[in-house]
Amino acid sequence: MKPSTLLLMLAALAFGSVVLVMKHGVGESCSRCYLLPDLTTMFDFYQQSDTDYAAPPEASLWDGWMPEQRIQSVNQRVKPKLIEALQARGVHLGAPVFLRVMKEERLLELWLKVGAKWQLWRSYIIAAASGQLGPKLREGDGQVPEGFYRINAAQLNPASGYHLAMNLGYPNEYDRQRQRTGSYIMIHGRAVSVGCLAMTDLWMEEIYLLVSEAIAQGQAEVQVQIFPFRMTVARLNAARDHVWHEFWSSELWPAWCSFETSREPPEMRVQEGRYVLVSGF
Repeated sequence: MKPSTLLLMLAALAFGSVVLVMKHGVGESCSRCYLLPDLTTMFDFYQQSDTDYAAPPEASLWDGWMPEQRIQSVNQRVKPKLIEALQARGVHLGAPVFLRVMKEERLLELWLKVGAKWQLWRSYIIAAASGQLGPKLREGDGQVPEGFYRINAAQLNPASGYHLAMNLGYPNEYDRQRQRTGSYIMIHGRAVSVGCLAMTDLWMEEIYLLVSEAIAQGQAEVQVQIFPFRMTVARLNAARDHVWHEFWSSELWPAWCSFETSREPPEMRVQEGRYVLVSGF
């Protein structure tokens, strides 16, 4: 699939979600106002046409492997092609990584630091994500969190029942201060989700390699910023009657603007129960 074709498809999906919001009202609780269709079939076609990676083993085989066998398989099938592709862009495997998620558009962006600058490596379609726009509040609500999370070495899980996984660290300090509950919120494979960000297995292997190698080569934590949507002024204004508009506009918007302006991942802190921009534009 050509990049232009993919962009057109994503634009159509985004337009469809906006139409639903306009039809039903951003302040209403109608769940279908904010849920996008399952993209797994489209995503499978896209990834097969976009990469030369050999396909992962069948789940019935993979699930019986020890973590070391899984990583060995990924290193054999994916790593050489990934290194080649990175080198073509002037990047080395192990470069620092930054992740940014837009829930409404169902996109996960992976940025790599090349010299002194951050460059977008790839925008991955999120194959499955549950819930509606708005943060995760409690165990079992099916919501994907919104806010600022970090992945360190201890949060990498090659033994996951969902191919490979990375724990987002929910609840973070902000969530705990607000008595939010929940656990095991991941970025993982298998294209099924209850509060997680699920990728197809093949793309999860690439993401896992990029994140794990960055950590192995000295990046203590990989920052993950999760937004409800691409935070344009127009989209925020369209959501001005939504129950979470104040949170989005006062606590998430500064981080979005900072990165869009400086292309440097901003440092966020929790102060008096709020996300505050402490470094960045």
